[in-house]
Amino acid sequence: MRKHSLSFLCGMALCATGAAYAQTGAASQYQPAALFSPVFYTQNGDAIHAANGNPGPQYWQNRADYRLHATIDTTSKELTGTAIITYTNNSPDSLEYLWLNLDQNTYRSDARSNFLTGATAPAHTNGFVITGVTTSPNAAVQANYTITDTRMQVRLAKPLAPKGGTITLQISYHYTIPGAFGGRTDYVATSKGTIYEIAQWFPHMCVYDAARGWNTLPYLASEFYYDYGDIDYTVTVPWDIIVAGPGDLLNPETVLTKQQIARLAQARNSDKTIMIRSAAEIGDPASRPVHSGTLSWHYLMKNTRDVAFGASGAYIWDAAGVRLPNGKKSMAMSVYPVESAGNEAWGRATEYLKGSIEYFSEKWFPYPYSVAINEAGIAGGMEYPGILFDGITDKGKELFWVTAHEIGHNWFPMIVGSDERRFAWMDEGFNTFIDIYASDVFNKGEYAPKRDAEYAEGGGNPADEIVPVLVDPACPSIMTAPDAIPEKYRHPLTYFKPAFGLVLLREQILGADRFDYAFKQYIAHWAFKHPQPEDFFRAMDNGAGEDLSWFWRSWFYNNWRYDVAVTNAVNAKEGNRQVVRISFANLDKQAFPAVVDIALLNGTHQRFTLPVETWLQQKATTITIPVPAAADKVTIDPDAKLPDADRSNNVKAVSGE
Repeated sequence: MRKHSLSFLCGMALCATGAAYAQTGAASQYQPAALFSPVFYTQNGDAIHAANGNPGPQYWQNRADYRLHATIDTTSKELTGTAIITYTNNSPDSLEYLWLNLDQNTYRSDARSNFLTGATAPAHTNGFVITGVTTSPNAAVQANYTITDTRMQVRLAKPLAPKGGTITLQISYHYTIPGAFGGRTDYVATSKGTIYEIAQWFPHMCVYDAARGWNTLPYLASEFYYDYGDIDYTVTVPWDIIVAGPGDLLNPETVLTKQQIARLAQARNSDKTIMIRSAAEIGDPASRPVHSGTLSWHYLMKNTRDVAFGASGAYIWDAAGVRLPNGKKSMAMSVYPVESAGNEAWGRATEYLKGSIEYFSEKWFPYPYSVAINEAGIAGGMEYPGILFDGITDKGKELFWVTAHEIGHNWFPMIVGSDERRFAWMDEGFNTFIDIYASDVFNKGEYAPKRDAEYAEGGGNPADEIVPVLVDPACPSIMTAPDAIPEKYRHPLTYFKPAFGLVLLREQILGADRFDYAFKQYIAHWAFKHPQPEDFFRAMDNGAGEDLSWFWRSWFYNNWRYDVAVTNAVNAKEGNRQVVRISFANLDKQAFPAVVDIALLNGTHQRFTLPVETWLQQKATTITIPVPAAADKVTIDPDAKLPDADRSNNVKAVSGE
């Protein structure tokens, strides 16, 4: 927030006039009682979700631990797997049944996702083919289960006890890996071999929480909502394939050469990128520890909500150390084909990844995993804990922006475990917000300002570019269910508007200090937990010490537009004082605190902030400002930081008394 001297504030006289807005020639749509209604939160805080936005003293969440074994048949393009899931019921409820996500079923010809937009899918698979399901609290028992689209219900013979009851499921399955039509998981041929991007590759427990019980939304187009646990996974592939997986590699001596192990040790302590496997080594048997058969790559990733991996014999592989603020270390690495090599392209991918992790860790919350991987393929920008699937053809600023954005998802929603299927803005919007500032600091602003397809979509001023969204009567609100948002509005509402809203909150409403403190508190309290939207709103209200319900109501729950005008400005004398009397009118439904600039005839400028409380009772106001010389013109929002629908009425020449 901008600061003013006490004498200046004491010299500012405010008085209301109901006629000021009429001078604009437009009727005001503004209703103070609608914007500032005191009833915003629909229920009181409780022992699970506290009134201050923190997890309450009785907060609980369930846990899912996985032991996974998968084998990839590179001829048939089939993955065969076994998932052993240990599920812990920490809720106060006995569970008579369990629900699991079967996301591969979205590729079936009869999947509900085929009917979301009416577009015809280019190809299909049979999804998960389940060959066995057993439960074993004591001994293995064939499970009673049913599959509905992308969900499986396991009906238990005996309810799972509350407050710590556990059960183990064992599921055997296989599926055909989708090709390019997979979107978030696929395979693609390159000049040196096929690249596999493997995600949504095992049955996943649905979340059971205090907000809704079982969260069983089908997998249509929106992303994921999972519980946390340890994932111990083994992937068996032909000997010449490298498996780039997040987590700790538990058997490096089996799947890597001694030289590669030594290079990785060097990279962990290096700020410069170290080559682990060069382009010249692709296809060289000496770059692999065996020269026939298969190898099984064994990884362990702790306290994670998911895991994905890349696999290919075509990978160039490099890495560098990551310095974390808590004194711990991590490692950034990239894997990519020869088509993506070169410093103008993926040769700097690890540098981009390292820089982004170090910035986000210092600014918001330390990166929690031992490794982060940037993988080049055709998924073209998809995130999972500890690994990103970015585009083979990305270069320069586009590669930096997508890298910063996708690794940023490790904070939202991988650390702060929000529900992407219901509230995509808590995932994409929050992450777009934090990577705006990553662009400002990386390599002294080499790729700043961020103006990619997720923020300021036309490359210009975001305050101006959001206006078409706000004035579009058909545009839904941010709080619309993600799968119900038409594609036309998906990026504006899921990425751009919530991200720009947080920029407004930080830079125009609260100021950086109050915003950053409250936002960091929110992240710390909800790390590896499941916040609801009201938890975020309450956390910001409490941490910043501001009732922001007017902002949440207008920006998130509605799509209200903003138009404040300078309707009159007059030079005058009050005794021996030179003053300027300025009239303002709020012409639409939104309000913001706004900077006002007075250009004086002596060539200097004087500024003050018109607070949002200006509009608590009135649609129009006139204020008297002492000035050292007569004024020439008055401008509201002179730096064009606010999403004003009509800037033509923001400037007024000052007349004589």
